[in-house]
Amino acid sequence: MTTTPTAGRLEIVLFHHVQGLTPGVQALAGTLRAAGHIVHTPDLFDGQTFASIEDGFAAVQAKGGVEQWADAAVADLPNDIVYAGISLGVMSAQRLAQTRPGARAAVLLEAFVPPTEFGNGWPEGVPVQVHGTEHDPFFGEEGDIDAARQVADEVAVAELFVYPGDVHLFTDASLPSYDAAATALVMERVLTLLDRVRAV
Repeated sequence: MTTTPTAGRLEIVLFHHVQGLTPGVQALAGTLRAAGHIVHTPDLFDGQTFASIEDGFAAVQAKGGVEQWADAAVADLPNDIVYAGISLGVMSAQRLAQTRPGARAAVLLEAFVPPTEFGNGWPEGVPVQVHGTEHDPFFGEEGDIDAARQVADEVAVAELFVYPGDVHLFTDASLPSYDAAATALVMERVLTLLDRVRAV
């Protein structure tokens, strides 16, 4: 059944990273809920989490990918929602923000792919924030940051925020890679974006 967001709130779907729906991902969702938003946290692994990125990728491969799971996760949600993702979860969040009509905004943490991967470019009028560390081996060193810079330069409603550091999954408080100060700044900026979006 399709739900309707409560007045003054945004409805958000947050896709977890490759190590699963960890307590750190749940904490981010909790911060968004504390700001008054409705947050959905679909779980690809049905409660299982993984100690390493490598173990998580092996589990994803065993599942046969994430597209069908992500589509099913939003099938009963309204179209006018915010798509958010962390690392692996960005692939689902970005694809849906670009291809499912009605997206309110996108929040993409620690990953980004050229928008042409999912269509002709970033959809007009859909605000997007991208966050990552400068020398993250996945974000900063594999081209994600360059693709995000190009979009931020070309799209008026796109923002890129780059943080010092060289770790991946710095926004997950349950992992050794966590950077509390940087994550606090990420969430401050994300909540500012969401305030702008719900004011429209």
